Amino acid sequence: MPEKTIPLLPCQEIQPVVDFYTALGFETTYLQKSPYAYAAFERGAIELQFFAMKGYDPKESYSGCYVLTDDVAALHAAFRAGLKAAYGRIPARGLPRIGPLKDMSYGMRQFLMSDPGGNSIRVGQAIGEDQSMRPAPKGTFARALHTADLFADSKEDLPGAAKIIDRALGLTDERPTPEQEVRLLVLRGDIAQRIGDDTLAESFLARAAGVELTDGERESTHDALARLAELRD
Repeated sequence: MPEKTIPLLPCQEIQPVVDFYTALGFETTYLQKSPYAYAAFERGAIELQFFAMKGYDPKESYSGCYVLTDDVAALHAAFRAGLKAAYGRIPARGLPRIGPLKDMSYGMRQFLMSDPGGNSIRVGQAIGEDQSMRPAPKGTFARALHTADLFADSKEDLPGAAKIIDRALGLTDERPTPEQEVRLLVLRGDIAQRIGDDTLAESFLARAAGVELTDGERESTHDALARLAELRD
């Protein structure tokens, strides 16, 4: 049998984690309540295991894992559908939550989930064949997007991501391309909404909706425009 790695992740209580992964279509293959709570889940080739810790704060969690797949769009759609059926909505803020599907500058198309234990589960698919570590973009606004995406979706530092975007959008000696402007505004609105400032979020999203795009530019910003429509729905 070839070797494999199974992430072992913490949580505060085991039952909310069981409910969450059941909604995602995982099978509970093991469930223990004493001497401590423990659970194992499988969905196809994905295996995750969890243990409960007394005094554990999910909001302070730094743990997580990366799931590689050949069809990230299908998993994203299935997970969103499962969460909506279980929770009555698609949770986009707080815990648990699921983020948008987007192309990352380091060569992955991915989305990020945070489960009730605060664990970050990244699910991604390689874009192209060159999977060597790519340098950060050099252009002002491309770099801002790159860094803000990392802060918002990987590091989950929303205030830090907001500062990066606000600084870029406040420049007077340079202007982003229409595609860059839409992506920056949508991400900034997304961050504001996740923080809970709906008024500020709508102001950024309205600005994004007002940016004029050619057909080619609309195609290149498909993910951002889809997120814009979802956030304004």
